[in-house]
Amino acid sequence: MQWQFNDYWVDTDIQKLDTNRIHQFLDIESTWSNGISKPLVQKSINNSINFGLYKSDQMVGYARVISDKATFANLVDVFVLPEEQGKGLSHYLMQAIDAHPDLQNIRRFTLVTSTAKWLYEKYGFTELNNPSIMMERYFPDIYQEYTND
Repeated sequence: MQWQFNDYWVDTDIQKLDTNRIHQFLDIESTWSNGISKPLVQKSINNSINFGLYKSDQMVGYARVISDKATFANLVDVFVLPEEQGKGLSHYLMQAIDAHPDLQNIRRFTLVTSTAKWLYEKYGFTELNNPSIMMERYFPDIYQEYTND
């Protein structure tokens, strides 16, 4: 599935993804998955709905959604390469995610973010309605501690 935005486009074709670039960003440049192994990144890609953002056949951004495609979805790993930031490209990614047919009428669509709340609010994300019902198992150093994928 593909969406065109001026000179950029978003595509969900897993074969077009630059998995080396995704791994590099997540492992080295992100604040949320430093130390993640390439096999683990590939496994996460294989089990998600992926959104590659492209210009001139080069991937310049990425996002993925973990979902049962019926009732629940979780938005993760959203990024636009630093040299492409400031052009509104994160909106292109979000518009494509918002339009994806498998993500319509989802009862609970979540994301965890410490940045860009202003972006996600434009697409209907809010702070938790009832945080007391949410629980988590969180292992922030798992990528450094566990290397067997």
